[in-house]
Amino acid sequence: MLMRDTAIQIVAQLQEASFQALFAGGCVRDSLLGNEPKDFDIATSATPEQVLKLFPDADTVGAHFGVVLIRKNGFHFEVATFREDGNYLDGRRPEEVIFSSAEEDAKRRDFTINGIFEDPVEGEILDFVNGRADLEKRTIRAIGDPRERFQEDYLRTLRAIRFSTRLGFSIEEETWEAICATAGQIHCISPERIRDELDRIWTDPNRVKGFDLLVESGFMLEILPEIIELQGCEQPPQWHPEGDVFIHTRIMLGLLEDDASLPLVLSVLFHDIAKPATYTYDEEEDRIRFNGHDSLGAEMTETILKRLRYPNHVIEAAVTGVRHHMQFAAVQKMKVSKLKRFMSRDTFEDEMELHRVDCSSSNGMLDNYHFLQEKQEEFANEPLIPPPLLNGHDLIEHGWEPGPTMGKVIREAQDLQLEKKLQSREEALAWLRARAK
Repeated sequence: MLMRDTAIQIVAQLQEASFQALFAGGCVRDSLLGNEPKDFDIATSATPEQVLKLFPDADTVGAHFGVVLIRKNGFHFEVATFREDGNYLDGRRPEEVIFSSAEEDAKRRDFTINGIFEDPVEGEILDFVNGRADLEKRTIRAIGDPRERFQEDYLRTLRAIRFSTRLGFSIEEETWEAICATAGQIHCISPERIRDELDRIWTDPNRVKGFDLLVESGFMLEILPEIIELQGCEQPPQWHPEGDVFIHTRIMLGLLEDDASLPLVLSVLFHDIAKPATYTYDEEEDRIRFNGHDSLGAEMTETILKRLRYPNHVIEAAVTGVRHHMQFAAVQKMKVSKLKRFMSRDTFEDEMELHRVDCSSSNGMLDNYHFLQEKQEEFANEPLIPPPLLNGHDLIEHGWEPGPTMGKVIREAQDLQLEKKLQSREEALAWLRARAK
């Protein structure tokens, strides 16, 4: 059974019990736009206690806000009682809520396009905030006074940018002015909530629009000031005819595939983040240099992502991309063993894509990228890093004392194995016997 059909069953059961029940928010918006909703939220006149009587297996996930979670046919649905919000004293959440009507519930929501209700049983749309008109105009507009809406929850400002990015909608002028005026208040919001909104922007195919809106609104300066510092940081024109580091980074974002992973987008954003700090001008050679910007950039990337409370696996993947992005220039000169190790990292596909857009946005030289593609085909029929032919027990049996030297010998043997100079255990043991301790 489809998710929508199951959601309609819940609405129908509430209505049969004499309660008003409606689809609410994003699912209505997406359906009216012809898109398949990812979930269905239900708003009702029933109190949480009344919902629980009808659905005794449900859970209260936000009792203070009148939210009940119903599980049915393998799907999860949030059922919320119509409410009005009390005063917001911290820019994040109301001090209290008052159970109310559908019309009052619509007025306390963030944007008109998210304030539309649907009665799926009767096939009726209930629009108390003129949201359908803004859908037709492809406009993001705050419900009521934008500054009041944003003061209630400052994260709504970032949500406006996220919706504009995802839907390709413009932001209504008064709403936009309020967003810009309150950008500095975003620090009232936890880093985790900010991060989650940013991630939805970074992983959207229209991420460049989101990037621009973050810059123009002042949010980039507040959240990621390191990106703003890239503006005006000039680069060697022979390698970067496109302009400064900021322009280069923005172009790269636009060259990524629509489904680019989050760590890849982050590594693009921060791959040159240390260039302002490492900028020098070599008068003898008449050129700009950024010595060590890759290693310093990796440290800065880790600091920034920890500041936004990213999980370790995302941090590690993004930092790896930043740390190694300059090494692609040397791949055609690497020994086979080093090249195979270079290509064996779990993050290599994202690193390849980082290299592709890095070159494509600047000098256009993709010879190393194509070289690595050829090597991927050449190495495709066997593991890049096969099980080693020798181990520590072998060395001890041949007289080596445990210690750092053993590791060097084992790696030396594996290098020869990767270069196919040792192709069997017997050959490896013979090499070991012939090798001086």
